[in-house]
Amino acid sequence: MTSVEVAQFKDELQAFIARDSLSASSIRFPKRTHIYNCGERDANIYLIESGQVKTQTYTRCGKECLLSIFTAGDIFGETSLLGPERTETATVMRTSWIRRIPATGFRAAMADTRLLNGFIDHLARRLSEQQQVITTMVTMDSEQRLAAVLLRLSRKLGKRRANNLLAIEERITQEELSGMVGTTRSRVGYFLKRFRDAGLVLPVSEPFLLVNEKRLAEYVDVEGIES
Repeated sequence: MTSVEVAQFKDELQAFIARDSLSASSIRFPKRTHIYNCGERDANIYLIESGQVKTQTYTRCGKECLLSIFTAGDIFGETSLLGPERTETATVMRTSWIRRIPATGFRAAMADTRLLNGFIDHLARRLSEQQQVITTMVTMDSEQRLAAVLLRLSRKLGKRRANNLLAIEERITQEELSGMVGTTRSRVGYFLKRFRDAGLVLPVSEPFLLVNEKRLAEYVDVEGIES
């Protein structure tokens, strides 16, 4: 699914919402609030109008595992189509306006062939991303996994600048990065220093992180092959 196809699907979904065809409500969620929690029953799908949301799950000992980060235009919570009980928690990273779409209305909207095809492509893209995450976790060490996570996040959330630079403007804590990588916060800090020394990321105060996409991609490819 290309970026153009993704945009078309989102535009068509927004058009359905604008016509009130999905009975969707727009809700303001303050920073750090939970949209839904693991184990709760919640039969809705969500579309971010503005802001940023993360989904996470927890181990039996209470350790957090960050699954994904979503931003404006993204859909999350699609597993409600399989059943209302949530297997993850969705937390607002910064104050957000979010459309809450009842799963029953969303299913009915899939009678529109364009929306159905777009949604199937969306799910295929999401599945591909998850497979890449699993492959990274299995085949790379923690430093390589952090590089892969930063590359993925910068391509998803970053704004493109000159000289192959991608700027991630919204702060992502080292604790959150450690949850995505599967290591400790202190190790993430150590790896980030190594990346700065190697020129993979640039030392700046604003934005949060400036990534050299070309060099980081080369590092991920080379290290992945060697490992």
